[in-house]
Amino acid sequence: MQAIYADVTISMSEFKKNPAAILRETHGRPVAVLNHNKAAFYMLEPAFFEAIVEELADQELHRKVLARMAERAQAIEVDIDNI
Repeated sequence: MQAIYADVTISMSEFKKNPAAILRETHGRPVAVLNHNKAAFYMLEPAFFEAIVEELADQELHRKVLARMAERAQAIEVDIDNI
């Protein structure tokens, strides 16, 4: 069984009738559009999608910081004025 990552679901045929109305009625919450009872895609407002992308970028940066901190023993001390 496929997981659905939205509180609101709608069939593809209902979605096709009036996508803008669905977005208004759900007040910006994510909507899973189903095809044969499986998520075909998710409809998200731009601000929500941007927040997801920013969170993923932050997580990637966090992983880089942790990896570089693990390599501290190999670091070479330099004077900032010499850079």
